[in-house]
Amino acid sequence: MKKILPSLLITFLLIAIASCEKDDICVENSPQLVIGFFDAEDTTEFKRVASFRVRSLDNDSILETETFSDRSTSPDSLFIPLRIDGTTTTYEFIVDSEDDETTMEELGDIDTLTISYETREAFISRACGFMINYDNLNVTLPESASNWIQDITISEQTIENSNNIHVKIFH
Repeated sequence: MKKILPSLLITFLLIAIASCEKDDICVENSPQLVIGFFDAEDTTEFKRVASFRVRSLDNDSILETETFSDRSTSPDSLFIPLRIDGTTTTYEFIVDSEDDETTMEELGDIDTLTISYETREAFISRACGFMINYDNLNVTLPESASNWIQDITISEQTIENSNNIHVKIFH
């Protein structure tokens, strides 16, 4: 009996360790849309946007991230979250943003971008569940003589990570 007990204990420990999932820490989130800002005349050169503000029309909020604060000069590229509960997200991109001192209304040049896509679930693990990827990306900007955005090009139709620029904005 003394020889069987240690063998059973070791067998039980091996089975318990083998049945655990090796990574219960979930670090992957749904990817964000990466927008790069480029010079309209020299399309290979990045061009920052001065006094830049991004406002979500879906939840009436101002976008601020770790690398971008409201009404600052934009970075070369910007990470934009997309809705996972729908197939469109709408943002106002505002250049030279400032408030009117008397009416507190926005004085900057506003272009409204509607981003449409299809969502696709991707399984991560039992502990982490699913994340959302985006397919068939499309960006529309109503044409106007006052648009500060001159052209939009979609570089990648599928968003599975936030490592590359998905949309190029030329201004």
